[in-house]
Amino acid sequence: MAGKNPTVVLVHGAFADGSGFGTIAKRLVADGYPVVAAPNPLRGLSSDAEQLRALLATIEGPIVLVGHSYGGAVVSTAAGGNEQVKALVYLAAFVPETGESAQSLVEKFPGSTVGESLKPVPLPGGQVDLYIDPRVFHANFAADVPADEAALLAVTQRPATGVALGEPAPGSQAWHTIRSYYLVGGADRIIPPAAQEFMAQRAGSTVEVVPDASHLVFVSHPGATVALIERAAQESADVD
Repeated sequence: MAGKNPTVVLVHGAFADGSGFGTIAKRLVADGYPVVAAPNPLRGLSSDAEQLRALLATIEGPIVLVGHSYGGAVVSTAAGGNEQVKALVYLAAFVPETGESAQSLVEKFPGSTVGESLKPVPLPGGQVDLYIDPRVFHANFAADVPADEAALLAVTQRPATGVALGEPAPGSQAWHTIRSYYLVGGADRIIPPAAQEFMAQRAGSTVEVVPDASHLVFVSHPGATVALIERAAQESADVD
């Protein structure tokens, strides 16, 4: 890896899209990192991970794989067996063990408002798309983001299916074999901080806590986010 930075692959979670990574992507590119904001279909954990796995196979050289929220479960599933992935970075993310789902993990500790925040849209065939109700998006999802920016993020959010959030993580999860880093949102009202710290400690992650950060910690605290991603890149290079 000497002389070449790894590619940083950013994977968004539910109720979001890749545009939310704009600020941190700009900073990473300015610092010399190739960046890919991967599209996450949000249709099912296994199928979402397969799509990410296919994208990763097209990238040459080392990779630092970054997941936010449900995207954490996707990167943990997709990275297994990929020797190019040198580090996993979780941003207020789900880090499941085999058989756990995002839904089961969010219910493991008290304090989440996600259940009361969801706005379901029934789909043909009995499936359901889930959105964060725009009326509570700012308060529950993005409390430390300026109101006008949070309103725009609420408008442009993409839904996840109920299946995706409830699907148990398949196979061996990559955090067992790939070093990981975790940025905790200390005021997160979607994934309780206690749940985040539990998952980070279980994975043996290097942990940074942003005490007053909401679930959108990477939007409200881009400096801390970029610093952790670049630390992961540098430390993985030192190991190689």
